[in-house]
Amino acid sequence: MTQIYQEVLSANQNYAASFDKGHLPLPPARRFAILTCMDARLDPAKYAGLSEGDAHVIRNAGGRASDDAIRSLVISYKLLGTHEWFVIHHTDCGMELFNNDIMTDLLGKSLETATIDANGWRDVGKGPGSSEGRYINWLTIKNQAESVTEDVKRIRNHVLVPKNIPIYGFVYDVKSGKLVEVAEAMAAGRAV
Repeated sequence: MTQIYQEVLSANQNYAASFDKGHLPLPPARRFAILTCMDARLDPAKYAGLSEGDAHVIRNAGGRASDDAIRSLVISYKLLGTHEWFVIHHTDCGMELFNNDIMTDLLGKSLETATIDANGWRDVGKGPGSSEGRYINWLTIKNQAESVTEDVKRIRNHVLVPKNIPIYGFVYDVKSGKLVEVAEAMAAGRAV
């Protein structure tokens, strides 16, 4: 077992020893959901003032409106009663550092962790790699405000998303901790 494994289990034992949240109901108490990035610098509980049981938080690389993210949002609304959704991307996102071609090329060489330097991404693995990466849209980001707007529009226009759910679009600033509203996304996400 690794040190990280032991640390996680030890932290869980401490948490469980004084656990008092077993009474929380299944639906989120504040009836909203957040779609955001998996970046470890983002703590939605802190930047959105959440306590356990308050809201659904859906995370993936980039906080993108992938099919699976939309699946989770639809379940959040249809079965668990959320009525408002936030799409929150962030500055200095790793999803801005590559594109589909770069990822496909890196995976084609090896499945080991790549490195990045002033010259870009480099694969340092021994291989073999796989060509399967070319079948995935990695949903990379060129411009944060544009990607938030694109994702809000995708969610808003999805056939399974009711038009009466407001969808808000923000970029979280990793340097200041502030949520910055994206005006075009806010307009696109208005409830009707």
